[in-house]
Amino acid sequence: MLVLLAIGYCASALAPLLYKRFRENFGWIAVIFPLFMFFGLLTRYPQIAAGQVIRESVPWVTSLGVNFSFFLDGLSLTFSLIITLIGAAVFLFAGAYMKSYAQTGRFYLYIGIFMTSMLGLVLSDNMLLMFVFWELTSISSFLLIGFNYHKESSRKSALQALLVTVGGGLALLSGIILLYTVTGSYEISSFYDKSEMITAHALYPAVVVLVLIGAFTKSAQFPFHFWLPNAMEAPTPVSAYLHSATMVKAGIYLIARMNHEIGGTPLWQDTILITGAVTMLFSAILAFKQTDLKRLLAYSTLSVLGTLVMLLGIGSKLAIKAFFIYLIAHSLYKGALFLVAGTLDHETGTRDVRKLGGLYKLMPVTALTAALASFSMMGVIPLIGFIGKETVYKSILELEYWGAFLIAGAVLAYALVVMVTVYVGFKPFWGSMLPTPRQPHEAPVKMLVGPGVLAIMGLLFGLFPNFFIAAMLEQSAQSILSETISLKISLWGGFNLVLFLSFLTLMLGAVFYLIREKVPGGVLRVSLPGIVRPSVWYETAINGVLSFARLQTRLVQNGYLRNYIIFFVVTTVSLVSFPLYRSAEQVTMVPDFSITFYEGALACIILVSTLLLVTSKSRLKSIVALGVLGFSIGIIFVIYGAPDLGLTTFAIETLNVVLFVLVLYKLPGFLKLSGSLNRARDAVIALCVGCMMTLTVLFASSFELSSALKQFFAETSFPDGKGRNVVNVILVDFRAIDTLGEITVLTVAALGVFALLNLRPGRRK
Repeated sequence: MLVLLAIGYCASALAPLLYKRFRENFGWIAVIFPLFMFFGLLTRYPQIAAGQVIRESVPWVTSLGVNFSFFLDGLSLTFSLIITLIGAAVFLFAGAYMKSYAQTGRFYLYIGIFMTSMLGLVLSDNMLLMFVFWELTSISSFLLIGFNYHKESSRKSALQALLVTVGGGLALLSGIILLYTVTGSYEISSFYDKSEMITAHALYPAVVVLVLIGAFTKSAQFPFHFWLPNAMEAPTPVSAYLHSATMVKAGIYLIARMNHEIGGTPLWQDTILITGAVTMLFSAILAFKQTDLKRLLAYSTLSVLGTLVMLLGIGSKLAIKAFFIYLIAHSLYKGALFLVAGTLDHETGTRDVRKLGGLYKLMPVTALTAALASFSMMGVIPLIGFIGKETVYKSILELEYWGAFLIAGAVLAYALVVMVTVYVGFKPFWGSMLPTPRQPHEAPVKMLVGPGVLAIMGLLFGLFPNFFIAAMLEQSAQSILSETISLKISLWGGFNLVLFLSFLTLMLGAVFYLIREKVPGGVLRVSLPGIVRPSVWYETAINGVLSFARLQTRLVQNGYLRNYIIFFVVTTVSLVSFPLYRSAEQVTMVPDFSITFYEGALACIILVSTLLLVTSKSRLKSIVALGVLGFSIGIIFVIYGAPDLGLTTFAIETLNVVLFVLVLYKLPGFLKLSGSLNRARDAVIALCVGCMMTLTVLFASSFELSSALKQFFAETSFPDGKGRNVVNVILVDFRAIDTLGEITVLTVAALGVFALLNLRPGRRK
């Protein structure tokens, strides 16, 4: 699995180069990449269906418990096959759709990194490794959403998606660390036998909250749902892949994967049940007033994601069965419909459903694909969407208490999804022909194959569900419940309440469509008050952060060097003073007045130089005083057994004096000195810094500090580093790379200064 991921990243890196060479047919070349991964994973299907779990581990940072640990079971295989199959359809589609874009090669780089990172996420057994892939999906998603970077709306939407998902990722990282605190391991497979220990621990509520925040932000659950519709600014292949079939399901996967380890408690089950139900209904209602094809699909996607989370919250065997069937059904029909929406936009120049109609004769293949996928989305027999919808209804009806409310909400949400489906899958193709910005015609083959295959698979999975998916879903369900559920998937369940609810859903959807057609546009533009809209909360928070940043910049980074120095030294004194005060009793002060003549002379020279430095009105005299002060300190180093440090000090002080003289001797004298209050302030700050440093030295020299690292350096500096000065050996040998980096930075800075000094604005070459 590690090799498979390495191949994925390497292939992604090569994509821009290959695109330049094979631009015209790159879609057919690019599709080889996800198909290779799809069939590579599919070869493992017999083992997984037989109940095996394939594990792989390569040591990485063993001291921190981080390894390249992967495992393939029913759950991860299901998601992996979805990722690669939808990826193949999108890669091929993008070969034609993105042909006119200037940076299509870069697009394939980004989406290849995303697909590989999603695979790494669902295959990871190590939580920290999974988090690395989790953040890689957020970063690649940011690049893909903002692909049209020349548009402000794209940049804004990309930043919003990044901030929301990365913020949730930080919460997830905190939850992972707490899980490690509880279990002592980052390996997900090691949590299986520790479920009772985790749920009984005092940190369990914090773990649940943090993990679910990460999952909810990634899967756009209420109140974090607002970023997903805004992400429709991305090119349509991105929307079809990231925001319908893959990235938004990363949070769903996390909840499903952790269900056995930290689930089963009222806190876990009720939280995801309520959140999922609210998202399901609220998002479906928000879809009512949309007119853009992609935004219609985005809100219906939110509703389905809420349904999937709600099913995990119900947690029964039937609900888990419904979860997997509906997961597969949604990936197939929503991926197909998003690509159909992209085809309509590409061929007509608009995504506004009010401007589309009568395209069946001009785009018959696209219309047939849209109809097939739409029937599955609506839950019409014999497609897989029908089985998914009926199983969802059955699992809700099993509930004893809130079943009646949830089934009413589910029917209403499904009916609104049916309305969306009519708008996306049927309205553009039927009725009278409407004028469009471009003369429509059938799309190229590369744009027809992907959605067509997905739509046909939805039909085949519905007709032969046990042949295609039953065995794998049995193993997937065991990953969530840790018990067999004996999945038997049937297309026809007879005439019963569930079938009546399915029929009622279709009728309500038709009614909603007719009502929506009669509602005036002004009514649809009415929105909820800002106080109840999470998107407004986000904007308020962002504006508040930016306002605080501007205020902080004006106060702290105001361009005055003396203010910067004051800020740094005052902060340092403030942070150090309290620990020194608490440790005052540990400081041993034994006065020793037995000083030599040269020690006293050096002390007098240092005091006189300091006094001259702070009182002089001449820059040159101040520089000389500063040099004398530095040389005196260098002599102290020599006296106390550090001649190399003393020589270094002499060299630096000599260079400083020379540079200061060369730079400052042409400047005029001081025009004025600081005011009395400023000098008094500076004197107080200087005295505080001096007292702090004195106390710090006294504290450090009052007792011997024991440290294994100190002992190591003392014992190995001479034998290994061939130097008796431990500090020098540390700088030159033990942390040589760090020192080299510092030298490199200083060299680059010096070159920059040299270039600026030689810059002549009026000179032309």
